[in-house]
Amino acid sequence: MTYENLDPKLVNALLDDGRTSLRSLAEELDVSVTTVSNHLRDLEDEDVIAGYTPRVNYDALGYDVTGIIQLKVEGSSLTEVSKLLEEQTQILSVYETTGDYDVVAVGKFRDTGDMNTQIKALLQDVDINESNTSVTLNVVTENEQFELDIDD
Repeated sequence: MTYENLDPKLVNALLDDGRTSLRSLAEELDVSVTTVSNHLRDLEDEDVIAGYTPRVNYDALGYDVTGIIQLKVEGSSLTEVSKLLEEQTQILSVYETTGDYDVVAVGKFRDTGDMNTQIKALLQDVDINESNTSVTLNVVTENEQFELDIDD
C-alpha cells in the first residue's frame, strides 16, 4: 500500500468514472476500501470534490442554443446581480470578471426566442447598465475537466 499522491490519484480516478465503486477505486489505487473512503470524505469536506453529477447533453434535450451574456453592473450591486443570474434555471455558469463587462453568464435555451425572453426579463433590473449577448455557432468543448498532475 502506498499513500503517496493518493488524493490526486483518487481525483483522477473519479474523473475517469465518477460512478466507480469504493472497492474498484481501492483496487486501482492499491489501498484499502477504508483508506479510499476516508480520503474521499476528506476531499468532500474540504470542497475539493463538490458532488457527483451526470454530464447532461442539453442539445439532445432540445436546449440547443448556447448564449453568452455579458453585463455591465452598477458597482455596489455586483453581488446581487450575480445571485440573480445564479438563480436562473437555464444559466449554467456565472463569472464576475475584469475588463469591459462585470459579469459573464453562459446559458442553454430551447431557441433564440426563449433566450430573448429570459434576457429581457433580466434587463428589467435597474442595476444592469448594459448588456451584450452572443449566440454560439458551434460548441467545440464544454464542461471539460482536467486530470491533476501527480508528482513522481
